[in-house]
Amino acid sequence: DEEFNELCFEFGLELDEITSEKDIISKEKGEEKAKGASDTVLYKIDVPANRYDLLCLEGLVRGLQVFKERINLPRYEKIIPAQGEGQRLIITEETVQVRPHAVAAVLRNINFTKERYDSFIDLQEKLHQNICRRRALVAIGTHDLDTISGPFTFTAKAPSEIKFKPLNQSQEYTASQIMDLYRTDSHLRHYLHLIENKPLYPVIYDSNGVVLSMPPIINGDHTKISVNTRNVFVECTGTDITKAKIVLDIIVTMFSEYCEKPFSVEAAEVVYPNGKTHIYPELAYRKEKVKPELINKKIGISETPSSLAKLLTRMCLKSHVTGNGNNIEIEIPPTRADIIHACDIVEDAAIAYGYNNIQMTIPKTYTIANQLPLNKLTELLRLDLAAAGFTEALTFALCSQEDIADKLGMDISATKAVRIANPKTAEFQVARTTLLPGLLKTIAANRKMPLPLKLFEISDIVVKDPNTDVGARNYRHFCAVYYNKSPGFEIIHGLLDRVMQLLEVPPNEENGYTIKATEGSAFFPGRCAEIFAKGQSIGKLGVLHPDVITKFELTMPCSALEINIEPFV
Repeated sequence: DEEFNELCFEFGLELDEITSEKDIISKEKGEEKAKGASDTVLYKIDVPANRYDLLCLEGLVRGLQVFKERINLPRYEKIIPAQGEGQRLIITEETVQVRPHAVAAVLRNINFTKERYDSFIDLQEKLHQNICRRRALVAIGTHDLDTISGPFTFTAKAPSEIKFKPLNQSQEYTASQIMDLYRTDSHLRHYLHLIENKPLYPVIYDSNGVVLSMPPIINGDHTKISVNTRNVFVECTGTDITKAKIVLDIIVTMFSEYCEKPFSVEAAEVVYPNGKTHIYPELAYRKEKVKPELINKKIGISETPSSLAKLLTRMCLKSHVTGNGNNIEIEIPPTRADIIHACDIVEDAAIAYGYNNIQMTIPKTYTIANQLPLNKLTELLRLDLAAAGFTEALTFALCSQEDIADKLGMDISATKAVRIANPKTAEFQVARTTLLPGLLKTIAANRKMPLPLKLFEISDIVVKDPNTDVGARNYRHFCAVYYNKSPGFEIIHGLLDRVMQLLEVPPNEENGYTIKATEGSAFFPGRCAEIFAKGQSIGKLGVLHPDVITKFELTMPCSALEINIEPFV
């Protein structure tokens, strides 16, 4: 187990845990339910999401064997049958609205065992969840070719016109009935929405009108494959042709190992609505050139070109040095759809070299990290505000339009609020322009707590600003509220004086702070003051208007203070 764990790590994977079905069930559902479950040891391996070729035992073992240099990477080949003998899949134009693309291939004279068959089904399921985006982009169908006769037709029909016996069911149903049947199915109900509201449902027939499948929901029972199946017809339909090709390539490369002629796939011809034809699977090999010095520099090693080529060959990327050693030519096999850029090749070279073998070096630049002054001031203030008897709250940065406008007696256009284009809920429509609503909502949610409630928050607010590159600007605000049977204006005023004392701002006009009577829509008339410091207005304090208090579902008087602390940094 330890050796295998080490091997996985070297190959860039992670052996998550060693367990068994019995262990898993007993952890999730308790000892009782686990009785009779299998004790067979299971390895849980974390595979990177882009390595579709490692999602089944066949591909994983093949990759590790090549990595350990026990076998050479197999060469996948497609066999194109003689004219008129191959399988054809004809796409009709009705499919354009629902699922326009389809690809197909045949695995000839395959030899399944129970384990291989399970792995084959399991790989399809893993691909469905991953690259196929839960069957939205691609759906895979595998059929026993000996039970049907081509050419096959991929078309779309009204749900009432499609009738067949779905996989593992005992009778025929129309497409609409099938949808109702699977609405309660724990596995299939998640895919119904993909075609449910479409006028036509996609369906594949053979030349005798036998239904192969109704993608992306269910295959027909007639073409069901089993351990004894010798010839498998694989079709992938979807809305994304590139992903469909990748999925087909992965399935046929993984399981062609068990064909009579290993690693060979029989090609199928797909006929498009416009009459054009294409042979699938593509199984395309392509060549890339990368300079050895680029690989060495990016990883931070100094290997010879030939040893780099050897490292890449161990990662299933067959490579050799060309042109006096100043280039490495790499052949990308059809199993490696994840190689998109030279960086992907460099990464594989680094994995093969071994991350732990790369020498650590001290960076050439020498810097000392420092806290952002604004954050430092915020941290210092938070401690002293808590010491002054106020409790800190952390509220959402997004709120509803009512919270910052209507409930505070303002018009939304006057707030300069940043709006969310497609809010998921009414609670999160705009970015907050003031911290006050968040604290009032917090008090509303804690009305059962003993009075007085003294809360504060120091966080960012957001307002539109056409002069910035992003069109908005953040300000760090400090807000405090006092909620009791009496308004407690003197307590909030005292807190302001304490904050200014901490900031070492004296109470005078020249170089300190002053407060002047003013009117604010959220405040009680004659009980509101504007705070001036550093020659600018930094905020307001006062007793809240009774209308504001009732709109936030509160019953007691409340006084509040909100200032911008950025001028004091």
